[in-house]
Amino acid sequence: MSHHLVESRREGVVSEFRGMVRVPGGRFKMGSTEFYPEEQPVIEAEVDDLWVDEHPVTNAEFRRFVKATEWVTVAEQDPSPEDFPDATPEQLVPGSQVFTPTSEAVPLDDWRRWWRWQPGANWRHPEGPGATLHGLDRHPVVHIGWEDASAYAEWAGKRLPTEVEWEYAARGGLEQATYPWGDSFLRRGRVMANTWQGEFPYERLRLFNGAGTSPVGTFAANGFGLFDVAGNVWEWTASDWTPNHESEPEAPVDHACCGPHVLTEADRKVMKGGSHVCAPSYCHRYRPAARQGHGVRSSTNHLGFRCVRDG
Repeated sequence: MSHHLVESRREGVVSEFRGMVRVPGGRFKMGSTEFYPEEQPVIEAEVDDLWVDEHPVTNAEFRRFVKATEWVTVAEQDPSPEDFPDATPEQLVPGSQVFTPTSEAVPLDDWRRWWRWQPGANWRHPEGPGATLHGLDRHPVVHIGWEDASAYAEWAGKRLPTEVEWEYAARGGLEQATYPWGDSFLRRGRVMANTWQGEFPYERLRLFNGAGTSPVGTFAANGFGLFDVAGNVWEWTASDWTPNHESEPEAPVDHACCGPHVLTEADRKVMKGGSHVCAPSYCHRYRPAARQGHGVRSSTNHLGFRCVRDG
């Protein structure tokens, strides 16, 4: 790590933007040709100086936001019949997607084998109505829709990062490295991120306070001093989804000829970073270049966010 990067981290810790790291701007090569088609081609990109949250927003931080604003998250609202025309009225209840390990090895061609729709699951109850946040204050908040993340960012005087900003910050100053810490998954034999350990999706070898997520800062920071930019939870960005780096953003569905666009399940944004559910046999996406599109009103227990400020 260069002296300049060390100083940037120190500025972020002691600055008026407590809990944020100052990331010096620069040019970098974005994307990868080694893994998935949506990460291609590698392009030149530039980012201005930026303040970035040191870690994903935690349950304790999100609780303060809800207490101050009385915000009701997407997962706590009744789903719209327009978004789910095939659902029965009994199915249109507040809830969210929860990852559930299988009891044995299964084919990996259908994600519905390990994901379930759980009525009553939300940020307060990550696994469902019987679950609580006891012992999870320092874990990333999950079951967060894109508009929930955006509302928090606005309340905090921040914003969501663009995909370019997120990837630049996550790389930590390493040009085209596979991971935020280098090209090898292990560093001196040590696991460097909260990713799936064991045979996916039935054998999970590591849990933290009984949860798939881990407390922020459990693993080492990258070169800019940012924690959990690989694994733990996927993170929302402000960028519209594109099938690859050369294509235009997918046009949102035109729900009305006149007036502002209303977000629905059909709209997708880019999420970055991979999660505790990512395994090399199924989802090798705990890398800065990795990207996926996600419905803005779809919440899960492996998706959270962090915020930025202009430098």
